[in-house]
Amino acid sequence: MNATTRLRPAISLAVVLLAFAAVPMSISGAAVALPGIGADLGASGAPLQWVMNAYNLTFASFTLVAGSTADLIGRRRVFVIGATVFAAGSLLSAAAPGIVLLDVARALSGIGAAGVFASGGAILATTFDGAARTRAFAALGSAAGLGLAMGPTLSGWLVGALGWRAAFGLNAALLTLALAFAGFLAESRARRRPRLDVPGAVLFVAGLGALVLGTVQGPEWGWSSPGVLALLAAGIASLVLFAVVQRRSAAPLLDLSLVRNRRFLALCMVPVVTTFGFVTLLTYLPTYLVGASGFSAQRAGTILLLMTAPVLLAPPLAGALVNRGVPGRVLITLSLAMFAAGNAWLTVIGPATSVAVIAAPLLLIGLGAGVSFGVGDGMAMSLVEPEQAGMATGFLNTMRIGSEAIVIAVFGAVLVSLIGARLGSTELAAKVAAGDLSDGASATLAAGFTDALHIALYATAAVCAVGTVAIAAALAEPRRPVPASGEQPVAAKVG
Repeated sequence: MNATTRLRPAISLAVVLLAFAAVPMSISGAAVALPGIGADLGASGAPLQWVMNAYNLTFASFTLVAGSTADLIGRRRVFVIGATVFAAGSLLSAAAPGIVLLDVARALSGIGAAGVFASGGAILATTFDGAARTRAFAALGSAAGLGLAMGPTLSGWLVGALGWRAAFGLNAALLTLALAFAGFLAESRARRRPRLDVPGAVLFVAGLGALVLGTVQGPEWGWSSPGVLALLAAGIASLVLFAVVQRRSAAPLLDLSLVRNRRFLALCMVPVVTTFGFVTLLTYLPTYLVGASGFSAQRAGTILLLMTAPVLLAPPLAGALVNRGVPGRVLITLSLAMFAAGNAWLTVIGPATSVAVIAAPLLLIGLGAGVSFGVGDGMAMSLVEPEQAGMATGFLNTMRIGSEAIVIAVFGAVLVSLIGARLGSTELAAKVAAGDLSDGASATLAAGFTDALHIALYATAAVCAVGTVAIAAALAEPRRPVPASGEQPVAAKVG
């Protein structure tokens, strides 16, 4: 065995980790660049917000299609195509002369991100096994956490020093570097390779796209507006029809046996609970700290490290515990319980609350996210056959990205509604939820923001608690049958 062959798995892991850090960085980092983009391109409101929405919409809609395609034509091939599209979209974003082209370029980047995420996890699942696979997926969780946590910081530095275009240039550079070493990735595909289920792909992309679009536009158009209701109805109808088509298809885009596997489905719900318990805070807590508490953006970012730092450190520790015999389902259950407890505990926050008071709940929430990132994906992939690695990874990440797009929009709408009920103005409430407390008595606005946030936190804690119980029950080992009198007990298979 030559040196290249020995190093190939390590280089493959490094390539996938680099890509998995860059993709979420493009989500969290772009938010920091929005003010500079708006000022430079003369954009505001919906066109400016679609710099974020376009990326999330296509990312969520195309991930399952990319995963199933990877099983058919090759996981490395889809990774390379996805990384190339992502890098091209990022370069176009950096060079965009106007907001419309920027939004289109961001949508293109989202399609590329879907290819990277769907194929990257499948590549690791087919490259490693056993304890090595657990370590690889723990590292994958750390990489995604690194990108999510460092995105705002790196983008903030680049925007301040070189302008907003440099933030998108960084994303292009990282994926170009990953592409330079993509030749070390081993190619793999399913042994049986039928044609791509085109009707299923069209129905799924259209259905999920309409559902996400309707949810994203709900706060702006109004949840009862004909446009939003039509989008939501069309999305649900398309996804129901998609399920019918998949049941009858000989080569479905999504094998419904995966969804019927209760343990796999439970592990796919872990990212959904994580979105409620962690990602919503990552999105809206900084605006509270800046608007209600009066911290600078830099100070708010530093405080947020209390929640994001554990995401970088906990995944390898969680993976090591699994390899030492700690059941993964125990760690998953504990991580989700941390979300419930941490969000309820965070209700101690107020405009004059010191950082020391909120440090413990933020650390607890971050630790929960780190543990779930470290073991959840690896456990899910251990339950599927290598033939379906791309499809399974695509479905898992569709649940992750789709839930982020939908839950963040709903959380924001609920927060605005709660603030508006206290201030008597929806327009003013929207400004307060965005961290702008300049229109009126700041103490009154901060109190309204605080009350609304407390209710939202308690509701989030309740959702996480319900999710914890449901997922723990689904992951529980089946009970061993009690042998009848005189019969020899049969050894149960360990799952």
